[in-house]
Amino acid sequence: MSSRIRALAMLEVLAQQPSGLPVRELAGRLSIPHAAAERIVHGLLEGGFLRQDPASNVVRLSVKLAALGLAYLGASGVTDLVQPILDDLAKRTGELVRLAVVEGDRLTWVAKSQGTQSGLFYTPVGGAEVYLPATANGQAWLACLDEDEVRKLVEKQGFCRPDLGPQAPASMEQLAAQIGKARELGYASVTDAYEIGTSAIAAAIRRRGSGQVVGTVSVAGPTIRMTPAGMADIAPWLLAAAKELEAAAASSPLFSL
Repeated sequence: MSSRIRALAMLEVLAQQPSGLPVRELAGRLSIPHAAAERIVHGLLEGGFLRQDPASNVVRLSVKLAALGLAYLGASGVTDLVQPILDDLAKRTGELVRLAVVEGDRLTWVAKSQGTQSGLFYTPVGGAEVYLPATANGQAWLACLDEDEVRKLVEKQGFCRPDLGPQAPASMEQLAAQIGKARELGYASVTDAYEIGTSAIAAAIRRRGSGQVVGTVSVAGPTIRMTPAGMADIAPWLLAAAKELEAAAASSPLFSL
């Protein structure tokens, strides 16, 4: 693994650790020598991408990286075109709305809007890449692909992940049944799959003209509110938002990845 790839992997790890990590722990998580980790950290510090506490040796992301991300999202149309659609759906449903875009053979989270600011609300865990078999977003994308493509993508991520909910598919046969249901309904839904006590519903976003799937949009929340009947009520709003996002996809470079 080159030093540049290691540096990017380090940034991905730190993106999930806002309080930072000691350099030695970073090295352990990336399975690289401590000396190599020190060199990479030194380079990222010089570039202004990291900050380091000299007393504890803990490093964390600087605001420079966040600013670059926000600048990109603004330039790509998320702020002006996409975010209002997500905010409206979150307000209507009172739940967490998230957008993911297709990047080659992966689905990546890029934007969200939280409809509930108090009481019981859902705060997801995990990284930037969507886990396809057990999430509504993942299943909504897979439902638009042929069997060979589905198998290829799922085999890359695998079924053996810790801490999944009891309803997460554990085989291609179980996943195929859930994908088949999503194709019939026009949207995917999961309960107690990615996380226990949570449910989600998601729809694909297609490029106008070609019909190519460029992303997915979802509504997620506690299962106590996101019941099957509740998700059925939300479905028309979700599908309408997906149609609006199709229009946004035509003029935003975010959906051309």
